Amino acid sequence: MKFSRLYQPRNPVFWIMLALNLLSLVLAWITRSYALTTMGSLLVTAFAVGNALLGTYLAWRLIRS
Repeated sequence: MKFSRLYQPRNPVFWIMLALNLLSLVLAWITRSYALTTMGSLLVTAFAVGNALLGTYLAWRLIRS
């Protein structure tokens, strides 16, 4: 596996992966910065983890292709 295969700006999967990872970062920041209710915190954290997992899967798919 070569990590240089991860950078594929002409592939739409690359941009989706980048957007998902950026969104995960923003959601994690929101969870830490704002006083949310327990349910709100769990919901935002679940979305952040889901985005991170999907972004990781897309990165793995880019490396493997």
